[in-house]
Amino acid sequence: MIKDIYQKNRTVFSFEVFPPKKNEDFDNIYKTLDILKTLHPDFISVTYGAGGSNSKKTSAIASYIKNNCGIEPIAHLTAVAMDEPFLIHFLDELKENGVSNVLALRGDRPKDMSDSDYEHRIFLHAEDIIRVIHQHSDICVAAACYPEIHPESDSRERDLYYLKQKIDSGVNFLITQMFFDNEVFYSFREQAQKAGIQIPISAGIMPVTSARQLGTSVSLSGTSVPPALSHLVSKYADAPKELYKAGLDYAITQINDLIANGVDGIHIYTMNKASTACEIMSNITRGGFS
Repeated sequence: MIKDIYQKNRTVFSFEVFPPKKNEDFDNIYKTLDILKTLHPDFISVTYGAGGSNSKKTSAIASYIKNNCGIEPIAHLTAVAMDEPFLIHFLDELKENGVSNVLALRGDRPKDMSDSDYEHRIFLHAEDIIRVIHQHSDICVAAACYPEIHPESDSRERDLYYLKQKIDSGVNFLITQMFFDNEVFYSFREQAQKAGIQIPISAGIMPVTSARQLGTSVSLSGTSVPPALSHLVSKYADAPKELYKAGLDYAITQINDLIANGVDGIHIYTMNKASTACEIMSNITRGGFS
């Protein structure tokens, strides 16, 4: 299980991939995974559509990571449009495929979900499914955290209070939302420790390789953009190749600084681009990674 990997006193490295929208594109994601495995990550996460819209794809890809690549997978699991029978069925399906790790999330509201259905959903928060998971399984459970506080939270103190509650429901490690300013992460980590949060935290890093990607990511996550990154994107707005390289360099600098400051793990949001992951991993100080 992934929780055991964090006990080895070195930086844990991981990637995130997402299922293709079309079934005929599965060959491409498998080719991407075949390349990613050559980088020897400690684990690879697979995203999951709200309401189970791609749960079969998530399960199939997680199984491939485990059984074909020989790497620990972690399957995302969103609570927002899920009921308990569906949750238990999905957990059983993961178990059958040898997958023993999940990332429990509340998830975003599906676009086609009515106000009534959203207000009366079975699971209101991630911790609600975490409790059910532990009632039916001994699986390793991760959760998300927000260095810049959750978009729906009104203060850092309140955000940490609810994060601690979620952890106490049975979370083994955390993965952060993406951030572009390491000082924000260091401040969050320090405050989390003071709040009694002692489990490992992997830093989520999104390499910005296009101006459009930055706009989309920020609008979805609420992540702030520091002046240095904003200037970089503006400078190379009309030079895609230069922006790609500059964006990778920015992420590499972030990662090396995080490693130097004792981060528990680095989780790279690959956007299914193996070349991006390869470039980053060949230019970072791996902190005992082999």
